[in-house]
Order: sequence, then structure tokens, then C-alpha cells
Amino acid sequence: MSVKDDPESAGVQISTVHAGVHAGAHAGLHGLTGQRSASIALSSGGVWQDKSSSWSWMLSGFLLMNVVILGCALVSGSVFNALQVTSDHVQFFLIALMIPTVVWMIFYKVCTFREDEAVLYKDVHAGPVWLRGGLVLFGVCSLIMDVFKIALYVGYAHCDSPVKIAFPVVQAIFTLVQTYFLWLHARDCVQVQRIITRCGLMLSLATNLMVWMTAVTDESLHQTVYPSGNVSHSSHSLTVRASASNGDNNCECSYPACSIFEDAYYYLYPFNIEYSLFASAMAYVMWKNVGRVVDDHQPHEHRFHLRDVLVGPVGGLVVLVAGLATFVVYEVDVASDEQQKKEAALTIYYIANMVTVALMTGVTVAGCVIYRLERREHALGKNPTRSLDVGLLMGASMGQFTVSYFTIVAVLALGVDGTVNALNLALSVLTVAELLVQNVFIIEGLRREPHHESRRASVFSNLLALQAQEDRRSSGVLTPRGSITVTAHKPLPWKRKLLKEISAFLLLSNIILWIMPAFGARPQFDNPIGTDFYQFNMWVAVVNVGLPFGIFYRMHSVASLFEVYLKS
Repeated sequence: MSVKDDPESAGVQISTVHAGVHAGAHAGLHGLTGQRSASIALSSGGVWQDKSSSWSWMLSGFLLMNVVILGCALVSGSVFNALQVTSDHVQFFLIALMIPTVVWMIFYKVCTFREDEAVLYKDVHAGPVWLRGGLVLFGVCSLIMDVFKIALYVGYAHCDSPVKIAFPVVQAIFTLVQTYFLWLHARDCVQVQRIITRCGLMLSLATNLMVWMTAVTDESLHQTVYPSGNVSHSSHSLTVRASASNGDNNCECSYPACSIFEDAYYYLYPFNIEYSLFASAMAYVMWKNVGRVVDDHQPHEHRFHLRDVLVGPVGGLVVLVAGLATFVVYEVDVASDEQQKKEAALTIYYIANMVTVALMTGVTVAGCVIYRLERREHALGKNPTRSLDVGLLMGASMGQFTVSYFTIVAVLALGVDGTVNALNLALSVLTVAELLVQNVFIIEGLRREPHHESRRASVFSNLLALQAQEDRRSSGVLTPRGSITVTAHKPLPWKRKLLKEISAFLLLSNIILWIMPAFGARPQFDNPIGTDFYQFNMWVAVVNVGLPFGIFYRMHSVASLFEVYLKS
């Protein structure tokens, strides 16, 4: 029977040949590393672990722990005792972390990566293009922020510490080198120099975490609204720290544009914060993949296109534009001295967010129902990237849960009197519900096996083209190409289409919920109920700790929903 007569059997033959070639290549790769297999054992997840170097995990973990704890002590000291631990000390500490991290990345590129059998395997799930693209985007914004900082601190060079100028210069170099390093090597499963590599990756992770913590602290203090008449020692220290962030109060800038640069770089802090978190996540996955032997060499190709989806993206864009308009009105009116305008701004803000969160909750519940109807298998095997995504999603949501529950208790305890407090309570309750169902939707979407498109028609057409080429060759006619591409678009099944619509809508909605708090919306301070119930010191601690995690949750949800969209 010929290929033309039975295309299905031809597809089976091609699949069999492909499987045999893949198995042979896989066995050959294991043969290359056979000399080092004495200390290797096969785990249940199909991953080979080197037991002889397991202690290096603890060594690198201790390195991370000590650096982060020391950094937390310095950052806390600069906040609560700015006279003894200044921002110069914190920046010098960060410089001392960035320089050896850059040196290690260069060493990895020049020495470790070029060794024989250094990287025999790649984790196809780590560092997807869209994640690395986000890293580059946030990295570029971070570089612009460093340029503004350099321009600002040059104006204070005559009367301030040179560390102020050195820090953004070193941070810019660190950002450039790290972005290049992660773009090229985020998928590496390193097999040589494991101790140095693990310690280097933990140093990189610790450095990014400390940059994130410092940026979050500066941004939180910049956005914190201090009540008049509060003269307690701790709040006074916070005020000193906030006013001293640019150096001595008696030091004046040598040119008038300093205030412009200062305002500009504060608006770029959210991008620098997200860059540090993206880089931290990618460094952690690389650390998990050191010494890992990956048995899945074939990546699942996911092509991004908006074909077959319309309602979700359009609805998400409407929510995004409406949210931006609300944010602008809120920022203008809430700064007014008139109490009536402030209450109107809070009312508009709460109503807009309530509508957005309610819509997100409804469509997410619908998505969870579709999951139950579709009954797709869960992905098997160990996947550090997926495990990290789920852990970060659950952990980061705790920040938003904390702020919401503290708000609910304060409003119910003091009494729901007035429209503003009633809306504040309703938004907090809706936010809790939305976080719960969205976590379920995203985690289930990440765990499900992706759809594999049928390629039988294209294989059959290629077989016909190859046979036609052989016929032409036998007759003396040569052609440069031997493949015919047949493109036929089939509409998506309704379940997959609805899942893509829901994912697109949630993605854009989470963007606006990230933009508002990331760029300065602080209704927690503009509405005095939290301060009245918990007192200022307690409430500012709850908001300034919980809100940054809530902001990160929204951006991480955007990244995870993009992957869910591609898999649907």
C-alpha cells in the first residue's frame, strides 16, 4: 500500500521513526555523561540528582539567608534610625553585592559555560520568550531611572556623598549584565562547577531581593501620608528617613532641574521593583536546575495570536481605559484641600474598582466551571518553573488578603456609616472573593496539559511533496524546495475559545489593578478609618508591608494568565 492510499499509516510510521531517533539521541547524550554516573541516582520525576554535591545546596542557601538577613537589618535601621544607619550605608552594601555578582556572571559566561559538557540540557519551561521580554522591558525602564538618579545626584555632588552617584552607575551596569546573562542562560541546566554556580546564583538572587526591598521601602515612604500632629518617635524617624533620602537637608542642588529628575525617577520605581522580582524568579529556577538532567527535550510551541477571541480583549481594554481615567481623576481630586472633593474621589475610586473586581470574579467562576467540563489531564513530572509560579502566586496574594481583612475588621468595628465606608467594606469583601477564585483558575490552568494541534494533514502534504520531488529528480528535474505547506484554519472549540476570552480579560484587568497602587493610589491613607482604628504606626506597617506584595501579585498574575492563555 502506498503513502497516498493510507495517510494515517504514513503518519504512524513517521511518528515511530521520530520516536526512535529521539530515543537514540537521548541515549547518546546519556552515554556522553556515563563517566560521571557513579554518584548519580534516578529520581521518580525522571531527573538525575548528583548526591555527592548535595551539601552545596545548603552552602548556597546559607549564603542567601545571611545576605538577606543582614540586608533586612540595614534597611530597617535606615528607616527607624536614619541618623546612625543612613541611606549611604545601604547603597554601599548594595554596591558590595552587585560588583561580585557581575564578576560571577562574566566568569560563568567566559569559563563555566564554555567547558566541555557544561550545559548538555535545557529546561524548555524556564525563561520563555515573553518572560525574558518583560525582563528586558523593565530593565530598560530601570536604566532610565538610573540615568535620572545620576543626573539628580550630580547636582548634589558638591555637598553630598559620592556613594549617591556611584550607586546608580553600578546598578545600571548590573542591570545590563544581568539582563544579557538571563536572556541567554535562563534555561541552562549546568553540569560543571556546581558549587560555584549555585553560590553565584544565590548571590544574584540575594542581590535582586535586596534591591527590591530597598526600592519598595523608598517607594512606600515616599507614598505614605503622615497625619498632622503625629510626633511619636517612630513616625518622626520615618519622616527623617523620607526627607533624608536625597542627603542632608542643608544640601541644595546646583541646578534648578533637580526636582524634575527626582519626580521622574520615583515614577519609574515600579518598573525597577518588577525587574528585580523577575530576575529573582529566573535566578531561582536556574539554581533549581543546576545538575538537573531533563528528559523532555521537545518544547511545547505556543504561538500568540488573538484569532478567534474578541470579547475578552475588548472588555479588558474597556476596563483598562476606564481604570486609567479613574486613576487620573482620583490623583487630582484626592490632593484637594476640600473634604468634599476627597470623599468624591474615594467614592469614584471604590465604585470603579468594585465593578472591575466583580466582573473579574464572575468570569473567573465561569472559567473554573469550564475547567470541570473540559476534563483535561494534568501535566506530570517535576517542573521548577510551575512550582515557583504557584508558590509566588499564593504567597504574594497574602499581602492583598492582609490589607483587605484588616480593612474589613476596622470598618465593621467602627460601624458602616456613610457611603465611603460602605463602599470600602464592599470592595474589600469582593477583593477577597476575587483573589480566591482567581488563584484557583490560574493554578489549575498552569497545571493542565497544553493542547497539541493535529499535524496529520501537514505531514501527509509533506510526504506527497517529497514523493513528487523524487519523481522530478528521477526525470532530471531538480527543485530547490521539497515541501508544500497547506494552511487550514479551524475555529477553536467553544470551551477553548471561552477560556482564551476569560484569560485575556483577566490579564488586562490585572494590569489596571497593578497600575493604580504601583503609581501612587493610596486610598488606605486617604481614607482615615484604618488610622483611626489601628493607630498610625500599626496601620502604616500593615499597608507598607502588605501592599507591595499585592502589587507584585497583580503583575505575577498577568504573567501567569498569559501562559494560561497560550495553553488554552
